[in-house]
Amino acid sequence: MPRVLVLGAGKIGSLVACLLSQQSSYDIHLGDVTLDAPKHLVEDLGLSRVTPAVLDVREQEAVDTYLSAHPVDAIISSLPYFCNPTVAKLALKHGCHYFDLTEDVEVTDQIRTMAEGATHAFMPQCGLAPGFISVVTHDLMTHFETLDHVKMRVGALPLHPSNALKYSLTWSTDGLINEYGNLCYGIEEGRKIPLQPLEGYETIELDGLLYEAFNTSGGLGTLADSSVGRVKTMNYKTLRYPGHCEKIQLLMKDLRLNEDRKTLKRVLEHAIPQTLQDVVLIYASVTGTKQGEFFEESYVKKVYPQCIKGKLWSAIQVTTASSVCCVMDLVLRHPRAPGGFVTQESILLKDFLANDFGVYYR
Repeated sequence: MPRVLVLGAGKIGSLVACLLSQQSSYDIHLGDVTLDAPKHLVEDLGLSRVTPAVLDVREQEAVDTYLSAHPVDAIISSLPYFCNPTVAKLALKHGCHYFDLTEDVEVTDQIRTMAEGATHAFMPQCGLAPGFISVVTHDLMTHFETLDHVKMRVGALPLHPSNALKYSLTWSTDGLINEYGNLCYGIEEGRKIPLQPLEGYETIELDGLLYEAFNTSGGLGTLADSSVGRVKTMNYKTLRYPGHCEKIQLLMKDLRLNEDRKTLKRVLEHAIPQTLQDVVLIYASVTGTKQGEFFEESYVKKVYPQCIKGKLWSAIQVTTASSVCCVMDLVLRHPRAPGGFVTQESILLKDFLANDFGVYYR
């Protein structure tokens, strides 16, 4: 029976533990800085396969001791991005597979370096974007002989926007600010280049509704690195309701709050409500040649909140948690599990969708 340590019992980690507990093959440990969140989750939802634990990665020795006493096959980090290098070091020391949900490019690069020569898989960026969007986009790319333009667009939006930003805080505020404020990357004329966040503005219509899209950091994952020289143009943009980008530019650029992210975080968390009533939009488009002719193929999906174990979970929780559970399950069940740094695009879409945890994307 595979043993898994899930670090962080917040919005995503709690659902990861819940999903894994529904599979009789998993023994799950759920760690958080206090026992409150994991204990309440276990008691409220009756998760008999989940063991709550007090674990704070800022106290690395304590987590080290816990892993020595409770060896695991894999660690899933659902902690803020800046905690992940510490977690990856622990995974390396204890010889277990490592998975996280980071969108941070620098953290991913650190883990890539750390994973050199590792016998176990080190797989960051296992959520929705980065994550599943790379899996589905790479699959579309394999349908073409030559590749011209690759577009990746993802958004998690409130179903009933009620404020000027037309947005609700559906996940990590730190991660959101990271995406809006950090350097982006894309491919132009076959070369990987840096792009500025909040630029590259465009509008897109899906199912008769108009959305805006603009550059944000991290969503491209490692797909650009593996596509250099094969794709003419590739970029990732976040989808929002029209008008959002302009107001975020006011906050981050005109008011210079990108230089004071602690204040920006306080402002957003004080003024913008959370919601479980959201929708996740996934759009990928590839143009290129097939049998010498110019073609386009697209993937479009909307995911809505789901009731799991008698509890309502938001669409962004469902898509993120199920994605990391799916890729971990595929790695652990592989007869020869990969070692070292593993990219999202190395996962086959057909395997992802056939997996028990891929049901929410079918």
